[in-house]
Amino acid sequence: MEKCSFCGAPKHKNDLFIAGMYANICEFCVERAYEIVQEDRLANKKSEFSLKSLKKPKEIKKYLDQYVIGQDNAKKVLSVAVYNHYKRIAQIIKEDDVQIEKSNILLVGETGTGKTLLARTIAKMLEVPFAIVDATVLTEAGYVGEDVESLLVRLLQDAEYDVKAAERGIVFIDEIDKIARKSDNPSITRDVSGEGVQQGLLKLLEGSVVNVPPQGGRKHPEQKMIAVDTKNILFICGGAFDGINRHIAKRINTQVIGYGKEKREEKIDKENLVQYIIPDDIRKYGLIPEIVGRLPVLAHLNPLDKDALRRILTEPKNSIIKQYIKLFEMDGIKLTFKEEALDYIVEQAVKFKLGARGLRSICESIMLEAMFEFPSKKVNEFVLDKKYAESKLDQTAITKFKSA
Repeated sequence: MEKCSFCGAPKHKNDLFIAGMYANICEFCVERAYEIVQEDRLANKKSEFSLKSLKKPKEIKKYLDQYVIGQDNAKKVLSVAVYNHYKRIAQIIKEDDVQIEKSNILLVGETGTGKTLLARTIAKMLEVPFAIVDATVLTEAGYVGEDVESLLVRLLQDAEYDVKAAERGIVFIDEIDKIARKSDNPSITRDVSGEGVQQGLLKLLEGSVVNVPPQGGRKHPEQKMIAVDTKNILFICGGAFDGINRHIAKRINTQVIGYGKEKREEKIDKENLVQYIIPDDIRKYGLIPEIVGRLPVLAHLNPLDKDALRRILTEPKNSIIKQYIKLFEMDGIKLTFKEEALDYIVEQAVKFKLGARGLRSICESIMLEAMFEFPSKKVNEFVLDKKYAESKLDQTAITKFKSA
């Protein structure tokens, strides 16, 4: 009786059995061999990095344009910074050669302007491990909360614990402004969730070997740790920095003194002062100088006006409207939005001042009833007009927020 040369299983009547000149292989071993080859290819793809496969800054920006509307300055800054960062990783350092230093990024902009989306889209394009962490949950070691090293746990999880892949990934630290110290002077008391966290982040941003608990949480002596080198991890920090306009305005006003003051004041856009931000404004806001120095690439995101919100609603590759059309299409329903309804949604989002996130909240309120009822009914087509949008929005609690 013929047997599999790998597992020794005998050939059965209905089984797939591949017979060779010197060896035989059964169906089970063929499947297992295929899985092993695929896993090995995937692991090599994750761990290897080639400069040839890296897109140029213009190509990176073009890719970002598909998903993020406007913010051209931020996209240019981000494209160049990411390109230079991965060139640094690919650099083969020779003796007495120039060493390229690490350039982490700080994005400043109001909520809903696209900070997180930019970072997530960059990571998707590069096909590298990516993690989003909230700085507000971090505390100094030994206190209730999470240690700064725990933010690397999520990166490891996204890399399926492939340390080499994680060591060239991207970490987006959101709400970085929430760990600012309370005054411009060094704290004389314990600031465990502010200045203490900033001190803890220094070694991660600069680049060092960090012992990370595999499952997150607090460290303890008997716990097995994973050593992660952060020197090639790109850290992108984002924050709204609410109130930083006061620091910018104060600095600009102190500079426009003497002859020509009126002319210089005319050139200042008082509605969007964040475009004039410099590292010193970040320091005065409450980030320690060491942190500011380790975030050398500074980019601002402009507030979203009515035109930008209107484009965000329909133009991106995965726009909100396209998502709803796809959801209804999966139920066999053709969904159409009238232009007047789209304009009405944008008008409401401008009133709420929540940026692009406000668009989603309003759309959910309008679409709720239709998404609840239509899958159970024999509906083939649904045209959403302004009258329907107004009636559904008036029935929800969101209108109470508007009138408050």
